[in-house]
Amino acid sequence: MRKIVVASKNPVKLEAVRQGFEKMFPEERFELLGISVPSDVSDQPFDDKETLAGARNRADNASKAVKAADFYVGIEGGVQPDGDELVSVAWVVIKSAEKYGRARTGSFLLPREVARLMREGKELGEADDIVFKRNNSKQDNGAVGILTGNATDRTKYYGEAVLLALIPFRNSGLY
Repeated sequence: MRKIVVASKNPVKLEAVRQGFEKMFPEERFELLGISVPSDVSDQPFDDKETLAGARNRADNASKAVKAADFYVGIEGGVQPDGDELVSVAWVVIKSAEKYGRARTGSFLLPREVARLMREGKELGEADDIVFKRNNSKQDNGAVGILTGNATDRTKYYGEAVLLALIPFRNSGLY
């Protein structure tokens, strides 16, 4: 049984990590532990570099908080300005004793009203809840689920990036 520490207690992120690891390593079994650690970046990162730094910081801080694990996973959602618009993105960073893996999710354009609220200081989940009259959507289907009519959701969205961040671990000799 391999131990994975996820730098979040959000059930969506925990499930995404579980699914990503199980798809990449179907012959193995995993024990997940979700913990809260700081990202050491803004509560709502506003560019790609800060979002990546937040994911890496979360993985590093998780490894300092819990010593005996095989993997540490940080997931950080952020937005990337594109002219007057905002694009939603997330980074996944996976750390082991020997290496890091990382991958970015796909990106999608946020509605103008959500972007306006975010520019006023709201986090994406809070802006979604206001615009779409939801409650705690970031622990459910999130903006990606709301905007796609649940054709995808946050678990699938993050899960694919977890899978891609695991490539260096599956192909150790190449990295």
